[in-house]
Amino acid sequence: MATRKAPFDTSSKDKIVARLRSIEGHVQSVTRMVASDTYCIDVLQQTRAVASALAKVESLLLDRHLQQCVQTAVRSDNKKERERVLHELIGVFDAKR
Repeated sequence: MATRKAPFDTSSKDKIVARLRSIEGHVQSVTRMVASDTYCIDVLQQTRAVASALAKVESLLLDRHLQQCVQTAVRSDNKKERERVLHELIGVFDAKR
């Protein structure tokens, strides 16, 4: 199977990478909070913020995928490619259940 790559889209890639780096720093901060016995509710508020930030990353990735990969496949004459892309999306959302 050939390795697939994300579409070339520097703008959205830069936004996603910046958010992930911010999340990485936030998670490190939460780790320090736990290590220093910070009050549980304060830690939980921070973990919720991390979860929310990850949800935003997922939203950006999904938008990028729909705008680029899915649109290209749906407009294609290649029926197998259209089905593959749609099954990928279904698979991702079925895995979240």
